[in-house]
Amino acid sequence: MRDVVEIGLGKTAQRGYHLDDIAIVPSRRTRDVDDVSTSWQLDAYQFQIPCVAHPSDATMSPATAVTLGQLGGLGVLNVEGLWTRYEDPVKVLDELASLDDDAPTTRRLQEVYAEPIRPELIAERVRHMREGGITVAVRVSPQHTLALAPVILDAGVDILVIQGTLVSAEHVSTNDEPLNLKEFIADLDLPVIAGGCTDYKTALHLMRTGAAGVIVGIGGDEWSTTDTVLGIRVPMATAIADAAAARRDYLDETGGRYVHLIADGDISTSGDIAKALGCGADAVMLGEPLSLAAEAPAQGAWWHSAASHPKLPRGGFGTAGDDPLGSMERVLYGPADEPHGQLNLFGGLKRAMAKCGYRDLKEFQRVGLVLDR
Repeated sequence: MRDVVEIGLGKTAQRGYHLDDIAIVPSRRTRDVDDVSTSWQLDAYQFQIPCVAHPSDATMSPATAVTLGQLGGLGVLNVEGLWTRYEDPVKVLDELASLDDDAPTTRRLQEVYAEPIRPELIAERVRHMREGGITVAVRVSPQHTLALAPVILDAGVDILVIQGTLVSAEHVSTNDEPLNLKEFIADLDLPVIAGGCTDYKTALHLMRTGAAGVIVGIGGDEWSTTDTVLGIRVPMATAIADAAAARRDYLDETGGRYVHLIADGDISTSGDIAKALGCGADAVMLGEPLSLAAEAPAQGAWWHSAASHPKLPRGGFGTAGDDPLGSMERVLYGPADEPHGQLNLFGGLKRAMAKCGYRDLKEFQRVGLVLDR
């Protein structure tokens, strides 16, 4: 039974838990780490590691999406980002990377993202990713999906990510024609990942639209200001477990249709990845951890997609430090020369699975958890 707390005489609240509140409990057996698989499959597309890139221009360019894809993850390019607004955004990214703590970073982000999106650049960026021989995925916001979808689909992507801070299956508007996700997805011949969501009901409704994957969470991290701006904070351990319950019920409802859960928020170390998957996620969406890689376009600077919103920005502007921790391959696979879990992210996951005796990610979702804070 869900723990419910009385806030006052007229209001109760359900208790939720963050990933920091839980720990993994090893089982009665261990396993050789070389016998553990971290492979993951979405629709017809196979990946070596359960890693989906957060579509921030700070970490994802066409080139870094190719690099991540060649290393076994899924790079996602933001088609509303700098790479589709500027012929050559490198100068803009260099300028943003050089901003110091005293600079008006949010105002500058708003200015550079005010440049209009150029449809011809969408096709060019997708072609670049396609030539890299990877699974091509792009992100579009729900507000611009109908307008940009023809260009995106003509460019020939493999996976479409419809992502906002919060995405629901039913958006009500008296001013604009809202996006009907169910009708939109039904007309497509490619898998769609949609989100974020934060609770059981929304996750279940998104699954019923026909989405192949659902993003759980709002990308919250130390730089996120969604809590202070909107009052919304997501306890990720609870959100993932609730979405996993929705997936189980949807599996029964449809007679076997499995929807993948991608955790997005409060994930910065290999231990966080292991706990998110242990709560029921199939993959994780990484943003700031990839800014530590030498290939990151913004050279260690980091910002969320929502940080440049023209009217209500949400998300700060941070830097990973003067020097990268290593190449993207080293961030993902090691070797590590620091003990904090920021390098060899998926080697750490693999070892956690081995310590608990599980062979693959589906088995690892059954791992025991304990509350210790």
